Parts: sequence; C-alpha cells; structure tokens
Amino acid sequence: MLLTPRTTASGPKALRTPRVAAALIAATVSAALVAASAPSPATPLGIGDRLFPHLGNPGYDVASYDIAFTYRGDNRKPLDAVTKIEAEATAALDRVNLDFAHGTVRSVEMNGRQARFEKSGEDLVVTPPAPVEQGDRMELTVRHTSDPEYAKGTQGGWVRTDDGLAMANQADAAHLVFPCNDHPADKAEFRFRITAPKGYTAVANGLPAGTTRHGGATTWAYRHHHPMATELAQVSIGRSTVLRRQGPHGLPVRDVVPTKDRKAVEPWLKKTPGQIDWLEKKVGRYPFEVYGVLIAGAKTGYELETQTLSLFERELFTRPEYPEWYVESIMVHELAHQWFGDSVSPRSWSDLWLNEGHATWYEALYAEEKAKKPMTERMRAAYRQSDGWRAAGGPPAWPKAPAPGKKISIFRPVVYDGSALVLYALRQEIGHRAFERLERDWVRTHHDGNAETADFVRLASEIAGRDLNGFFDGWLYGKKTPPMPGHPDWNSGK
Repeated sequence: MLLTPRTTASGPKALRTPRVAAALIAATVSAALVAASAPSPATPLGIGDRLFPHLGNPGYDVASYDIAFTYRGDNRKPLDAVTKIEAEATAALDRVNLDFAHGTVRSVEMNGRQARFEKSGEDLVVTPPAPVEQGDRMELTVRHTSDPEYAKGTQGGWVRTDDGLAMANQADAAHLVFPCNDHPADKAEFRFRITAPKGYTAVANGLPAGTTRHGGATTWAYRHHHPMATELAQVSIGRSTVLRRQGPHGLPVRDVVPTKDRKAVEPWLKKTPGQIDWLEKKVGRYPFEVYGVLIAGAKTGYELETQTLSLFERELFTRPEYPEWYVESIMVHELAHQWFGDSVSPRSWSDLWLNEGHATWYEALYAEEKAKKPMTERMRAAYRQSDGWRAAGGPPAWPKAPAPGKKISIFRPVVYDGSALVLYALRQEIGHRAFERLERDWVRTHHDGNAETADFVRLASEIAGRDLNGFFDGWLYGKKTPPMPGHPDWNSGK
C-alpha cells in the first residue's frame, strides 16, 4: 500500500498451507431456522496478532476459497455471494469461527450438511453438525450478501468506482466482503466467479478460467494458482477494457482500465514490462503467473498491491503536476510488493516494515537509476525525520497500534521511508554485494510463504558471516535512530 498525500522529503509521493482437494456442495436452508437453533453464547476469536488481536481464527488452516459474486449493475446494492472454503483442522473443534462483519448470512453448510451459525462481534460462528478432530478436512459453504455500502468512517473492503466496484482489503477488511480467515498468516489459493450484466467486465486475481453467457449477463471465472493472503484479494467490476501485452519470459501482462481512459493511460501502462525486467534483475524472477495494473475511477487515498493486479487511483496517471519519474516509481513500488508482501507475506502485522520498507527501497532505487534522484539524498532526509517518525508511530518492527476507527493508520511514515532507511543502513553495514545476495535469497527462500523479522535478521547474519542482532535491535526496535554506518555527519532531528 502507498498512502496519499504524495509528499516526501525527496519529492511527491503516493504515499504453506496444505492443499485440500474436495468439491463443496451448495446449501439452501432458511437462515432464520438455522440461526434460531444455534447454541449461545458464541465467542469471537483471534490468533492474537499484537496490532489486530481479533483477526484470524485458531484451529484450522484454509487451503482454498471459491467465491462467487452476482452484481446487478448498482454499486450501492448488496451483491449475492457464495463463499466456499476448504480447510484442514489443526485442532479438535466444537465451533468454527470465520471473520465476517458486513453482510447477511443466509445459510451455512459444512461437509455437505446444514450447520448452525450466529454472529458474534466480527465473527461468524459455525457449529459443526458432526465433531471435528485434528486433521479432519472441513468444507464450508456460506451463502451471504456482500454489501458495498458501509457505515461512515469504515475503511477498506469494496470501493465504489465511477462505473462499478473494486476491492481494497488491506489491512483487515476482506471480512467486510466475504467470510474468511482474515490474517496474512493463513494464505490460500483463490478461485472467483463474477456475474455481471451486459456492458460490464469483471476481472480478478490470477488467470481467466472461462466465461459463460446466460441471458443478459456474463459470468467470468478466474483462478490464482499461488497462495494469497485475504487482504490481497481483488475483484474489479466495471465498464472496463482489458489491455494485454507480454512481459519478460512471455509473462502475460493484463491491465484493466476504464474504457473511456484507455488512450490517456496507455503511455504509462506500456512501461510495465520494462519495470518487471528491471526488478527481476534486482531480486529474481517475477513470482506469479500474471501481472497487471487496475486503474479505478475512485478516491481511495492510496495505491494497493493486490496480488497480480495492483490497484491505482486514476488521478495518479492523469494529473499533470506529477512528473514522469515519480509516476513510474510509484508503479514500481506496487510491483515490488509482488515479491515483498505478496509472495513473501508477513507472519504478523508487526512485520509490516518488511513489506513497505522494501517496496519503498525499490521505488527509491528506481528513481535513482532511471531519473538521477540520489538515494543518499532521500535517505539523509529520512534520517533527519526518523526520530520524529519513531516517536509518532513506534520503531519500524514494533509499530504502534492503529488509531481507533482508523485501521490503515498503521501505514505511517516509519513503515515507508523510515523502514527503507533500515535497509540503507544494512547495506552500509554489510556492503552492496552481500545486501544484493540477501534480497535474492530472501524472496527465493520464502517464496509463496510467510516470514517474520527474526527470519530476516537470521538470513542477513548468515550472509554477512557475523551476528547482526545487535545492529538490528537498534534499527528495528530503538526509540532513537542509531548512527548511520558510513555517515557519521548525519544527524537525526536536524
């Protein structure tokens, strides 16, 4: 994610799981009848994330989601939806909690039988019709609505665009759209089926898996073959055009743009294959089967690295005051996330610095190499502000909790330039060659998985050939910014 407003010291800026193979059977039971017989009280759970303690649920590991949406042409009205979940129990369960906080649940079926359910806080609590033991396969089908209208102040979930809808689920808003285990520690494969009226185009993460026309509507199917965190799910429904081109090694690149803006944004989008090539030379092969840019006619306040289909505000490409180097570097920021944050996902939200610090690092490096915007100047400016950022938001690897009602407020300057500054200090400490090897080894070692700060420290120490725990303790957890290696004249707060 890259937040707006786009201003920094250096210039403008926008701002594992086991696979369970089984078919799921649909349920058609009365919501009132099932919910009325559910035992009480149900209790909302979480996996204990320090920043979002009620997100995620213990006791099971999701293997896949199969989600169907029916859109009827009005982006203010709820969509009909069916979410099918395949999971494996990691403990004996007398209840199964799903994160789901916005929509009407019509029925729940588990392993082919109707199941009792009730809402508790932001959880949908399901009582299995038969005992669940550790190692058991679970197949849940939830029929529900997915509502794009939210209470004032709600952040994330469906985004209403000029001509339809898109998703922006970071950091903890996927469960406003569909029932799920809404924490990046539980990645899963995704399949989507989106039905929309004539004149609309629907696109989702991954590659097309067929279309079906029936009456005045079309159903588009998509499948992503790599595990993905729920916060990175993307579905776009709009009066859009899909532009296709080829990236390195024959990689399919598809961009989704409002049809009326096609000509205006094409000069930017044709740069994507070159940007992918540039990043591959830095960190290795692009990690997924497809990439592209989704341009939305909406005011989100940020750009977002939704997996294989990054979300951008249209105005980034249409406002004349943004220089070319700047727009390209923002595109590279979200592209870099496909490696850092998407393929290698954080184990907890306290590891967010690994996502945003790296994306900011490659954004700045691209600007240095392509537009002669010196990295050293940007990092020196960040160093002057670093103590203030730490005081306001906490140190990079121990950020303060989000402000009440403002969950995306964890995306503070300290996780952007403040965390890129840590990487700059590390490169200064271990040298360019060791740093570049670390970056490549990091994304290769943890491809399609989760990793945490301790893993990064361990790998960096191995590559440097010495214990770097002392170095990282100050840079990642200190209230004050340590001295910058190689730059004794740099002063924080000045």
